[in-house]
Amino acid sequence: MSVPVATLAPVSEVSTAAGPGSQLRELGAALQRWADQGVGVVRVLERHGFGTVESGQLVAGTAAGALAGELYRGALADAVGPLAVAAVDAPRTEQAHVSEAGALGAGLACSGGATLLGHPLPAPQAAALGAALERGVPAALVSTADGAGALVLTGPDLADVHGALGTPELGSAGVEAARRLLRRGATATERVAVEGGELLIDLWVPVPSVLVVGSGAIADALLAQAALLGWHGRQETHLAETQAAVAAFTDADVLVLLDHDPAFDAVLVEGLRAGRGFLGALGSRHTQTNRRERLLAAGVGEAELSALHGPVGLDLGARAPAETAVSIVAQVIAARSGRAGTALAASDGRIGG
Repeated sequence: MSVPVATLAPVSEVSTAAGPGSQLRELGAALQRWADQGVGVVRVLERHGFGTVESGQLVAGTAAGALAGELYRGALADAVGPLAVAAVDAPRTEQAHVSEAGALGAGLACSGGATLLGHPLPAPQAAALGAALERGVPAALVSTADGAGALVLTGPDLADVHGALGTPELGSAGVEAARRLLRRGATATERVAVEGGELLIDLWVPVPSVLVVGSGAIADALLAQAALLGWHGRQETHLAETQAAVAAFTDADVLVLLDHDPAFDAVLVEGLRAGRGFLGALGSRHTQTNRRERLLAAGVGEAELSALHGPVGLDLGARAPAETAVSIVAQVIAARSGRAGTALAASDGRIGG
């Protein structure tokens, strides 16, 4: 189908301050809204140039010309927009090139070119991928290199599978390849040769975002530890700002409450009822007991309260603020991986994820 570029809505622009997590949430919300209308997606099949670029870039579009997502900071928008719209009906590829001036103007390191794959994303796959991206859980989009078949995997272990790749054998190979890629623990875009064909895999592994509420040496150590791990870190000391931040949590987000002021109980109540993210609170046994009684009195149920990590952290014998920070992030890592945080020698599970 031919759609004039002038009719297309611009690709969503999100400020860099919002971060990649916010962009993915917006893309996920759009996929869910549009799933029943028919969705086309555009992905990078091959590229050369541009310098270092992020993996897992995706643009989704509808037949009406609505677009969400971004490829290479919008440098390929002239090609991406029409391709996303056309891809609602059938898969196709297109070559796109960006001059040095255009690349630098978009914030890329240098000129380059890409082979773009556009293909339909059926409603069940679009809805499943959208829900995972919005909620902040790992997700993978696996397709044949020609876009003829697509499946979506979601969940911490990519256990939930939606769609097919044409044959059971090809589907099994795609699932295995995506789960193997997940063990690296990072967002990735890869072409994988398997028996029976070639696959394109986009994998999204959300980066934790840590909200530290309170101040002092432990707060400073937590923010430093988060930065060391490549996680996003933020500090708040005011109730209203904290409530707003927790209200926007995904499953990839982390709250570490250091402030013992009972006023912050409201944050925990709201966070526990929303059921998203890792919620942890520091404090002595006495502080934890008092907080628990207040939360129960506020109407929090036992099942909801069991999701609160308090006192937060693993029992590592930590004493110094930096050691306490390590114990806290270690518990976050264990919780995200579904592990108990025991010694490797005492476990017979897979080492390294």
